[in-house]
Amino acid sequence: MAPAVSNNSEHESTTQQSETPATQARSENAETQSEEDGGEYAPRRNMIPIMIALCVASFLAILDISFVTTALPTIAEHFKASQISYSWVGSSYLLTQSALAPLWGKVSDIFGRKPIVLLATFVFFLGSLICAVANTVAVLIAGRAIQGAGAGGVLLIVTILIGDLVSPRQRGLYFGILGGVYAIAISSGPLIGGVIAENIGWRWCFYINLPFQGIAFALLVFFLHVHDPRTEIIKGLMAVDWLGSLTLTASVLMLLLGLQYGGEVHPWDSAIVLCLIIFGVLVCAIFVGIEWKFARYPVLPLRLFTTVPIVALFVVDLTHGFLLYGTAYFVPFYFQVVLRASPTNSAVWSLPLAIPLALFTIGTGLYMRQTGKYLYMIIGGMILSTLGTGLLIDLGAETNWPKIIIYQLIIAVGLGPNFQAPTIALQARFPPADGGVAVSAASAIRALSAAFSIVLGGVILENRLSAKGGRLIAAGISSTMADAIAKNGAAGSVELVSQLTPAQQHIFRLAVKDSLADMWIFFVILSAIGLIASFLVGSDELSDEHVEHKTGLEVEEANRLVHEKPRGNYYLEVGKGNESLKDMAGISPAIKSIDLIIRSSVTVQ
Repeated sequence: MAPAVSNNSEHESTTQQSETPATQARSENAETQSEEDGGEYAPRRNMIPIMIALCVASFLAILDISFVTTALPTIAEHFKASQISYSWVGSSYLLTQSALAPLWGKVSDIFGRKPIVLLATFVFFLGSLICAVANTVAVLIAGRAIQGAGAGGVLLIVTILIGDLVSPRQRGLYFGILGGVYAIAISSGPLIGGVIAENIGWRWCFYINLPFQGIAFALLVFFLHVHDPRTEIIKGLMAVDWLGSLTLTASVLMLLLGLQYGGEVHPWDSAIVLCLIIFGVLVCAIFVGIEWKFARYPVLPLRLFTTVPIVALFVVDLTHGFLLYGTAYFVPFYFQVVLRASPTNSAVWSLPLAIPLALFTIGTGLYMRQTGKYLYMIIGGMILSTLGTGLLIDLGAETNWPKIIIYQLIIAVGLGPNFQAPTIALQARFPPADGGVAVSAASAIRALSAAFSIVLGGVILENRLSAKGGRLIAAGISSTMADAIAKNGAAGSVELVSQLTPAQQHIFRLAVKDSLADMWIFFVILSAIGLIASFLVGSDELSDEHVEHKTGLEVEEANRLVHEKPRGNYYLEVGKGNESLKDMAGISPAIKSIDLIIRSSVTVQ
């Protein structure tokens, strides 16, 4: 992750000069590649087709998270799926997406961005095809899991690529565009899924991905030109932190399954729920130990979490992800279950959230590009997000258009700035050698927040609704019917509720409304934590300098050595031209590893 490697004479003079000339030399060589690395490097020249490809791939990956809220009932009816299978069609996507995101980032550090983003795009394509032709619900769930695995790689590497291609200050514009695409995909997913499932057929929710994924794949093949380390496959695979990736994936799966099963499929005090949660925590602790002591190239280096501003940015990212996916999922849910809106109408009613969210995300990117500042946008966004989420507690059981519109507008204005600002801030605060893995961590946190927000929100909602079962019985509903409603949950009880009298249906909707209010309190607490963290971020000005991003085992090894010894020792060794350092790193002399180490040795700000 350094500028193009200079020749030997340039290297010798660089080690003898002061830091300012070295910085000037690096600036002059930014965005250029040496001839041995593949010729001219001009990322901006191809940014339009590259951004089209990245936006299309990202749009489809996000769309397949949100469209299931309206397409799932049709899919479940087609396969006569049980409640467990019903939930797995949606959650299997989120599970693999969140659990495998860090692995994609590390693999792209070793093998290069282009081959791995193409691989992730192909995996997503394959998963979409399997879902489209699935003849059983088990095959559909497997296809959704494969889709999620590919989506995790696409969403992560797209974010890293923008950091590779443009300077920190210019990233605001491109991240703003990307964030706008995310916002549109999240909000339009329910509408698109409902329209396709009701009018064309649910399989086309997956078939529609195929041609657009093919276009994105072709554009990336022909127009994306980034550093290619040409890592040997066997050496690269041996360098991957498989043990860390396995334990992280296992921990995430066990925790999410434990939370999803608790209170719905099995009682909270059942052996299976307790074992899943306890062992999930234990395996997470094992993962931390592996990353700390054993992993040569950690999938999630613990050094990323050593300063308060960096931890604060990760917390902001986590809480923003909870709020974003929580509102995108449960606001349409409120419209459909409490206000009895159709799936299509619920998507239309969500436009006051969707349109401003996209506009303010793009506007924040333009602001950061113009000013190079991000702190006030992060703080202001968290303030409005907290306020808007708190106002959702006030939503009633009857349609109130001023509240529906104004509350969603406030949330959208709050969520928009933090769609990409924390990620840009993270990239700006890390040296190039750690930029990719920092974004990997942030993307993994965002993916985990998406999965946990829906699962935890659902757990709170269903458990609070079960606790309010006495209201239903008091309204004249039989205990058998009340138990069935509690077992099926609010979303799965539509047909049962339709059999009740209008007065009893009103009691049910009031119970759901109150349960949602309890759930929004949980989200407000999370948002308040993010708000406090936003004041600890600190402020940095985004740089206009773009340093070419390099990948490969040589860079990984050089970066590892830099963090194993005090920085000063490396400058002494490099100044002496210590040849033993090459042997210790196992790096070919042709790569000029000492020069690489100098350029990678930048401490976290």
